[in-house]
Parts: sequence; structure tokens; C-alpha cells
Amino acid sequence: MVKTRNYKFRLYPNDSQQYKLQNNLAVCRWVYNKFVDFSKNGFVSRNDCNYYLTELKQSESWLYKYHSKMLQSISAQIDGSQKALIGLNKKGYHAGKLRFCRYENYRTFTYNQTGFKLETHGDKTLLHLSKIGLIEIRQHRSIPENSNIKQIIVTKSKSRKWFACVTVDIEELLTNIPKILFSKSVGIDVGIKSFAYDSNGCQTPNPKNLQKMLKPLRRIQRKVSRRKKGSNNRLKSILKMQRIHERIANRRKDFQHKLSIQYAKNNDVIFVEKLEKLNMVKNHRLAQSIMDASWGTFVQKLEYKCKMLVEVPARNTTINCSRCGNAVPKSLAIRIHRCNVCNLVINRDHNASINILNKGLNKLPQELREVTLVENPKGSMKQEEATGLVRW
Repeated sequence: MVKTRNYKFRLYPNDSQQYKLQNNLAVCRWVYNKFVDFSKNGFVSRNDCNYYLTELKQSESWLYKYHSKMLQSISAQIDGSQKALIGLNKKGYHAGKLRFCRYENYRTFTYNQTGFKLETHGDKTLLHLSKIGLIEIRQHRSIPENSNIKQIIVTKSKSRKWFACVTVDIEELLTNIPKILFSKSVGIDVGIKSFAYDSNGCQTPNPKNLQKMLKPLRRIQRKVSRRKKGSNNRLKSILKMQRIHERIANRRKDFQHKLSIQYAKNNDVIFVEKLEKLNMVKNHRLAQSIMDASWGTFVQKLEYKCKMLVEVPARNTTINCSRCGNAVPKSLAIRIHRCNVCNLVINRDHNASINILNKGLNKLPQELREVTLVENPKGSMKQEEATGLVRW
């Protein structure tokens, strides 16, 4: 069995190498805009773009100085973008056409199949790129020996840092097929006050990464607005602002990776709500907190890390009682669920996570649900022991 994995490493080019990398970005952007102009009359396939690239090389001989596979990868990018626009138009969206790319918006180029090599010189690891040379790479983790490197994507971040994303194919023997135990299931309710509250009663507070950095972010945004447009001082202030945004994003990714791997290791099946996030951010009082929490990316990390992820409808998961099913309406200010039928007193997020778990288990086939602990919605002794419910 062959699995595809991506490894992202930091690059540390010197001044001359940085100039060559930036020059590659400029050339790729120029070719990209040529392809966009070539496709303005209709759809063009990948082969058509490659034929047009050959004509461009004949008229512009300086293109031969750059790696051919790097330029050909742009045709695949154009082909994928056109197919994505066609798919959106079929779904009823007004997607429009491809647009020309600006200088600061094009920040990546690809070496596919050839033109790269990882070399070890003493304690350092160097990445050899064709037409550029050896660049120091910080390989913080090793790549498996039985893997085959397929391509390398070089990216420049907005804070002017260079990264290399190494795509490898790893051959693994299926000696032990992992078994899914549905008794090791958990329901997760995501929120603003508590980032995650699961059906086992574990609560993870919201780190609020954006809110903690709002003061320096507002200060640097005021500096950017006072600088004259087009000046070097404005560019320096924008660079500082980009570094703050990058620091916020890195903290958010680090927190979500650590939390998602914890849930993936301890549980085989994870149930989450299927939230309509675009509708939720229409509430301007909560929009900033919802976007800062970034529930969608957290669910994506859970999806590729855990053995099985199931999304359940979010309707009435907070309102319904997890023991008797009675509807108990409450506003966002009320954080405790109190049922007047079964006298259940529990945290509202904990109650919602148990409802998510029960909905997910009922969604599974009958022969799989029989091995689970939480089965009786009326609240048997086993269910109370498993979920930790508290009577009033």
C-alpha cells in the first residue's frame, strides 16, 4: 500500500539564492499571466498550455534558463483552476473567469519529478534545486527511508520566509489492519467559551489567540494607515503586521494539532456537529470569536488523523435533554442545562456533546451500535455511569 505524505521544512537561503528564488517566482507569475491571457476566449487544456509554452520559449529564449518542469507545472495549475470554475458555475455560482495575478499574490512554484535532491553535508541538510543550487534546509524530522520523493513545492510566506513542502510516497505493508472499536467513541461540541467539550466531561478552554494579540495588532495597523502609500516605511510596517498575523496563525495551528492528535489517539470514532459556519458569522457580535476559533480547520485535522469521523446534524443538540429528550430552550447566556422532567443538571456544552454522541451512534448500523456503552436514550444506569450525569 502506498501512502502520500507531505513534510514542510524551513529554508534558509543566502542573498544570492534568495534573489534566484524571487526571480523564479517572477518568471512563474509572468508565465501564469500569459496562460490566463491565452485562455480568455474559452477553456484550454493542459496540453494546449504546454504547446503554448513551447511557442513562448521559441520567442522568448531567456525562458530556457529556468527549469522546464517548473514551468510546465503552471499549466496543471491553470487546468485545475479552470475545472474548479466550471464546477462552481454548474452549481449555480457566478464564478467568472481567471484573473491576472499580482506580484505580491504569487508566492509558490513547484519542482515536479526532477530537478531536486536532498543531500547531507556533516550536520547540515541541503536541498539542491536545479538552476538555483544548494540551499540550507532545516529538516526537523526525518523522512522514511523507503519513501520516494515525488515533488517539492517552494513557498514564500507573507513575512518573507521560505519553506519547502516535500511530497513523498511511502510504501507500507498491511500486516495488521487497524480495528475500529465503537465502544471507544466520543462526541465533541465546539464553542467559543470552551473550545471543545466532549461527552467524557473533558473541557478544553479557548486559547483566544487573536484576542491576546489585538493590542499589538491594532498598534501596527495604525502605523500602516499613517504611512504614505508606496513608501518604504509603509512596506516595513506592513511586514511587521504580516509577522504578527503569522504568529497568530502559528499559535492556532499548534493548539489544534496538539488537541486533535490527543483525541485521535484516545478514540476510534469521533462525532462532531455539521455547522453552517457562513451563516453563524452573520452575527457581528460573535463573528470575530467564531473566525478566531476556526472550527472548520480543527475538524479537518480530526478527519485525517482519527480512524473514523462522523458529522451529525446540529439541530437541537443544545436544546434537547441528553437523558430524557425533553426540549429545554435557553439563550447563550445560560450555561447550565436544567431539565424540569428528569431533574438533570449539567453543563450545556456537556449536554450537547452527549446528544452529538447519541445521534452519531443512532446513525450507525444496528449491528455496530450494539457494542456501545451509550444506547438507551431514557437514561439507564450504564448510561449515567458512562456519561457522568448529575441529578438535581
